[in-house]
Formats: sequence, C-alpha cells, structure tokens
Amino acid sequence: MRMASGVLREALIDVDAIAENVRHLRRLTGVEVIAVVKAEGYGHGAHRAALAALRGGATRIGVSDIDEALALRRRGIRAPLFAWLHAPGASFAEAVREDVELGISDIDQLLRAGEAAQGDRPAAVHLKIETGLSRNGIAPADWRVVFSEAARLERIGRLRVVGLFSHLSNASEVDDRAALAKFEEGVVLAAAAGLNPPLRHIAATHAAIALPEARLNAVRIGIGIYGISPFDDRSSADLGLRPAMTLRGAVAAVRRVPAGTGVSYGYAYRTETDTTLALVPLGYADGVPRQASGRGPVTINGRRFTVAGRIAMDQFVVDVGDHPVAVGDEAVLFGDPTLGVPSAREWADAADTIDYEIVTRIGARVPRREVGA
Repeated sequence: MRMASGVLREALIDVDAIAENVRHLRRLTGVEVIAVVKAEGYGHGAHRAALAALRGGATRIGVSDIDEALALRRRGIRAPLFAWLHAPGASFAEAVREDVELGISDIDQLLRAGEAAQGDRPAAVHLKIETGLSRNGIAPADWRVVFSEAARLERIGRLRVVGLFSHLSNASEVDDRAALAKFEEGVVLAAAAGLNPPLRHIAATHAAIALPEARLNAVRIGIGIYGISPFDDRSSADLGLRPAMTLRGAVAAVRRVPAGTGVSYGYAYRTETDTTLALVPLGYADGVPRQASGRGPVTINGRRFTVAGRIAMDQFVVDVGDHPVAVGDEAVLFGDPTLGVPSAREWADAADTIDYEIVTRIGARVPRREVGA
C-alpha cells in the first residue's frame, strides 16, 4: 500500500472503534461508563476521544487534572467532567464555575472546594478513599472527619457530593477483593455521616471486565475504550475490543547494500548478505521506544519485518532482504492485529513496557488523522 503524497508519518485514529468499544463495555458492565481521556486521550486526542465515547454511551468524561477538563470545556464538551489530581494549593474556582467535578483526596482539598462554591453553585465532588493502592486518597484514619465535614458543607449548600471512589491495584483477585471490602466499609461510614452520593466507582478497565462485583454503579474505562487489553493472557479481540490507533510512516529511502554493512548508530546490526534497507521516518522523538531497537515489528507491503539496529530520534531502518519496497510504501508499526499488522502489545514486549505507554507516548509531531464517523 502506498502512503498519500506528502505524508511522512501519521497516526490514524478510528473514532468508530472508540464508540464501539464504549458501547460494548457499557453492555458488558450494565452500569454508567466514565470514559477516561486523560493524557490527550491516551495519545488519541482527548477531544475526539470524548466525543466518540459520548456517542458510544459514556455519560461522564474523566481526566487527570483541571487544566485537561477546562480544555475540553473550551472545545464544547458539556457532559459531566471529572478531574482528580490537583497541584498543592490549586484554586478550584474556575473548575466550579465550569461545572467540573473534583476528586477530593484530603481535608485541605475538601475545604478549598467548599470555599470555591459560588452563589447557588456548590462545588461538585467525588471523595476518593484510600483502600490499599498507597497513592492519593483519604486515609482510613481520616474518613470520619472528612465525611462529617463533607456532610456539613453539603447541608449548607457549599458542596454536592456526587461520588465515592477508589482505585484497585490489579495485583490479584484476592488483593482487589480486599480493597473492595475496604471501600464498602467507607461507603457505610459515609452513609452514617449523612452522605448518599449517587455514584460509587472503583473499577477501571481490568476490574470492570474481570471482577463483576467491583462494577458497583459506575466504572472508569480508560485503556479499554481505545481497544487495548489490560490483560497479559487476553487480546483485544478476545475481549471484543478494536484498537483505535494505527501508527504508520512512508518509507523515506531505499538502498541496496552488500553483506557486512553496518546499520544505524553503533552498528548494532550488520547485514549478513546483500540486502535492501528501507528507512522509516519515525523515531524516539515521535514516541517510538529506543528500547525496542533490533526488536520492534513493522509491516511493509503486508510483510512483517523487524527494526534493524538502533532506533534514532527521527527514523529507523528495516532490513527487507530481497522483497520489493519503494519510497512512499506504507510501513505500519502497530494497529489492529486482526488486520495483519503488529499490535501495540508487541511493541510493548519489545521495549519491556506496557502497551498503555506505547500509545500514550506517541508525540505531538505525529499528525493524528481521524477516520470513521
């Protein structure tokens, strides 16, 4: 397949795949889906991912921080937005003004949220409780105090408690069930303090699929909406999901070389026979992991090859042997493996990381081209 004239590199983003993945996961879980589009939609584009997720039936959008939420508001996303990671001492005033729901992890954040209430507009919050992940979240020793204060602020109209939430480790079913039991203790204490929020959520993609009792009445789906499996032993196809990103580049140069030719920095690869080398214009500046040098898979004209030598900042080389390859031919690094191309998981394995990182790290220099609806 030939790339379009003038295109050097691009990531195709299938928004229909995102919508279909959300639709599938909503049917599977039977509860409200909070679609997580933090970190520019895991590299897919936060705005397009949010629109596609809402089209697929998500009812809320989750992001990491307030700036991400406000950027979506500026681009017209009016659905409920939820942000949970805040800078020390951050002001919540603009978030409240723009109806951004705040994740609250300690008493200081709770008090500042109450102070940010404006007129008849209370701050909408989700209280995060620590259940064993050892990150942020209200410590069990502080639950009673925080719940009592949240109830007081709610009574006087400064606060609206929308949800209680936490996060699982996915270390094992035993660990996750222990965290879920701890979470239920928090729900009981919150109710005793007078809090009855409509939402309770602890499951991300992994638990939403594998641990039905953790679905409660809402799930936060991140990697799953982009069609990537969170499991080592189950593929996206096994889960009924379709990868939404295809990363590809146009072969930029082709040269015939003799046996013994060194390739790329350090000559970590030398050709064993007379062969053809193809240059692909994607490198670690674009998010292609240098750790996958000599191991990353690529398809060119439907045939699978492996990166030859070290991945450079802007490019890498593929030894294609005697197979016909021309400048302008399509080189696919990863996409939907059911279509015969490598998966993000294969690149993750080659780089000793996870596929979440592979898609999220694709840099801003790579144009995203939307396909589908």
